[in-house]
Amino acid sequence: MPLESVIQDYGYWAVVVGCILEGESVLLLAGFAAHQGYLQIELVIFLAFLGALAGDQTYFWLGRWRGPWLLAKRPKWRARVERVQTRLGRAAIPLMVGFRFLYGLRTATPLAVGMSTVPARRFAPLNVAGSALWATVIALLGYFFGAAIEALLGRVKKYELTAFAVLAAVALTVGVVRHLRAEKKR
Repeated sequence: MPLESVIQDYGYWAVVVGCILEGESVLLLAGFAAHQGYLQIELVIFLAFLGALAGDQTYFWLGRWRGPWLLAKRPKWRARVERVQTRLGRAAIPLMVGFRFLYGLRTATPLAVGMSTVPARRFAPLNVAGSALWATVIALLGYFFGAAIEALLGRVKKYELTAFAVLAAVALTVGVVRHLRAEKKR
């Protein structure tokens, strides 16, 4: 099955699922695919927004209803949740809007906020704003990466498989390095 068909058949689903789970790399690739004409950038951004919002709201409610139980089951999350709880007292609004841009806090923040006294009616609109900002910025980074490659190499079609592989490798490498640094700090 050609790459074009795979992206067109599964690309939008990958955006939603990837963004529910922590999807910077999926969203960067989707932005690049939109530049190549396989996906529509507006729909990529919208679906990324919905996926991020759904994932974050789910973690908020899990924190609200089952936070201590989850931390007991996943003790490695405790340090991150405690970091978030400390920051909530100092900079709650910027944290609740921008946590998606802070590696390692994407899951911990809505969970910690759910465990706090922050009302759902306060978190939800800030989460909407943050999800929209994150989806737009990350998707457009992927899109403009495609534009930059095209400016350097001319028409990208003949290089797109390589470009997808390079972008995926960079995203994977960054993710692994961040994960290893986070593990080393513990």
